[in-house]
Amino acid sequence: MTDEKSKFVYSIFWNCGLIVIGSLVQAIALKAVAIPHQFVPGGLFGVGSLIYYLSDWLNPGFLYLLLNVPMFVLGYIFISRRFLGYSALAMGSISLFYQLIEFQIAISNQLYAALIFGVLLGVGAGMVLRSLGSNGGLDVIAVILNQKFNIGVGKVYLSFNVLLFSFSFLSLDNDLVIASMIAVFVCSVAVDYCLSLFNQRKLAFIISEKPEEIADQVMGDLKIGTTMLPAVGAYQKRNRTVLMVVINNLQLKRLEEIVFTADEYALFIVENTFSVLGSTFSRRKLY
Repeated sequence: MTDEKSKFVYSIFWNCGLIVIGSLVQAIALKAVAIPHQFVPGGLFGVGSLIYYLSDWLNPGFLYLLLNVPMFVLGYIFISRRFLGYSALAMGSISLFYQLIEFQIAISNQLYAALIFGVLLGVGAGMVLRSLGSNGGLDVIAVILNQKFNIGVGKVYLSFNVLLFSFSFLSLDNDLVIASMIAVFVCSVAVDYCLSLFNQRKLAFIISEKPEEIADQVMGDLKIGTTMLPAVGAYQKRNRTVLMVVINNLQLKRLEEIVFTADEYALFIVENTFSVLGSTFSRRKLY
């Protein structure tokens, strides 16, 4: 079952579907919300939008296409042809849909428009990033720097957008730039949510006098693995066993009931995890 799921996730049909639908959602956000309010998106599309607002030269869609040319040369050299192909599909789809969309989403309040724009753009970008490609533009640079120098993708976006919005403050209305910054922040949250939607799990640590009994019930009732970690209590210097369980949100309450039914004095610690890869969980994404 896991192999079949992995093959489907790596299939051309699945990846192209994610890219096309995600690109359409992004194009709607940009053309139907951002441009009517003259918001400045983050990344290279933000650069294209800023050039368009200041010079009225071409349009953001064409400018985004031109700015992506050197990005894809770098992607071809440093990443892979498959990554480049899927990213090219995303870039082309966004540019095409941008030209075809002729409607606007009527929102008069600037703050409301910024929030809607951020959510739509983030959902669309997150869908594309769940594929084996990217949205093109700054995504390519971010992936290269992450793979070569372990620089976080978020840091790359933050550094670039700080420069972009600093220049925007010199050229555009301050309220407009602030609204754009709000939209970009909402977008980043939406992207993170999309990327962790199916990979996020709960990491539970259980300290109990009955670790084996709890472990047997967890493996028998919930059908999930349990890891026993050797530990030493700092106060009494006693050897004890800590259980580590990776679980989803739906099973968390059942795990809690198993633990405290077996040992009402147990210590039950739960942490959020952004992503769990390997074993019976999601596979590591290879570009």
